[in-house]
Amino acid sequence: MAAQKINEAHEHIAKAEKCLKTSLTKWKPDFDSAASEYAKAAVCFKNAKQYDQAKDAYLKEAEYHTENKTLFHAAKAIEQAGMMMKEQKKMPEAIQYIEKACMMYMENGTPDTAAMALDRAGKLIEPINLEKAVDLYQKAAGVFENEDRLRQAVELLGKASRLLVRLKRLDEAAVALQKEKNMYKEIENFPMCFKKTTAQVLIHLHRGDYVAADKCVRESYSLPGYSGSEDCVAMETLLQGYDEQDEDQVYRVCNSPLLKYMDNDVSTADMLLLGTGLK
Repeated sequence: MAAQKINEAHEHIAKAEKCLKTSLTKWKPDFDSAASEYAKAAVCFKNAKQYDQAKDAYLKEAEYHTENKTLFHAAKAIEQAGMMMKEQKKMPEAIQYIEKACMMYMENGTPDTAAMALDRAGKLIEPINLEKAVDLYQKAAGVFENEDRLRQAVELLGKASRLLVRLKRLDEAAVALQKEKNMYKEIENFPMCFKKTTAQVLIHLHRGDYVAADKCVRESYSLPGYSGSEDCVAMETLLQGYDEQDEDQVYRVCNSPLLKYMDNDVSTADMLLLGTGLK
């Protein structure tokens, strides 16, 4: 089966090369047909699990789509080349191809496709390189934000924020959370603003910055429904416990359902207590 597919791939490549030849009656290479034959060859190589050869065929397809000025299809082919690297567990190379494809999507005027590809790339690289995943999620969020697609942008910012916490890059996490909160406020999703205030407080206390944590709560009083809400009462109680160095009170808040079922990267009680100097 694999040998048959490889032979088919080479037949498609031969056809592609024929499409590129010129003669007295054919002055210009047929880039469109050549790209189509290389695409077919790539699929055959992929089915035969010859991923390096599939990658090369996809790159040839991209080259001829570019010659034909069909950038969207060229970008798709380059993204597929990246997927062939992923199949070989060569993640950095895979991400490079996907980022290149994203630049072409942007050049082609299809930013949404670029942002979605960056999101996919972030998911691929996240298990092995958190820093790169943060970069990709933030870039994707930026593209969506420029297109006024705030719901998509804020979701990606959330992914980046959680990874920044995991990386202990807390100053950056605090900035990212504030940006998330501003976006949620703009789209009038106030319950999510409450949750982001809680996350901000925890991050600031972990940084040992009580003043910044207190400021986040005070600023949130202006949000409709925040004052007196479960989130507000919990954060006021937490800040009081922190201010009075009351370890039991801090523990009670940190072990409440409100915090226990938050993202673990943000709400771990031990992490908070280590940051506050109460432990």
